[in-house]
Amino acid sequence: MKSLLMTTVSTLTIAGMASLVPVQAEEAPGFIQETFPTQGIEAAWQSYQSVFLDPDAALDARTKELIALAVSAQVPCDYCVYYHTKASQAHGASDDEIREALASAALVRKWSTMLNGSQYDQDEWRREVDAIFAQE
Repeated sequence: MKSLLMTTVSTLTIAGMASLVPVQAEEAPGFIQETFPTQGIEAAWQSYQSVFLDPDAALDARTKELIALAVSAQVPCDYCVYYHTKASQAHGASDDEIREALASAALVRKWSTMLNGSQYDQDEWRREVDAIFAQE
């Protein structure tokens, strides 16, 4: 095995607290190298790093990891849930934030099911949504 996920982890001290925070690494972790087509490993790893590890990105890492965790729970993917839970925590997400992210995903799924299953008129729905946000 060429590299493990731990090659992407560095111990940092943030505000006096030690936490594990992923950092840019030259080599993709083993789970990418052993599952992705060989010709695409480098591009896949660069893509991951550009989205999740770019310090100049529009969204902070904690927010992105909470989004990823919520999506992972909906997909569902046990591997992704485990990874993004650990990554969320490493970036300072609290248990309450994790629960809220998951509850948000669950509510989106619930209302998507209700609206799609009921075949609610999309034009009417858009008018209602536009009216809600026009009041702000």
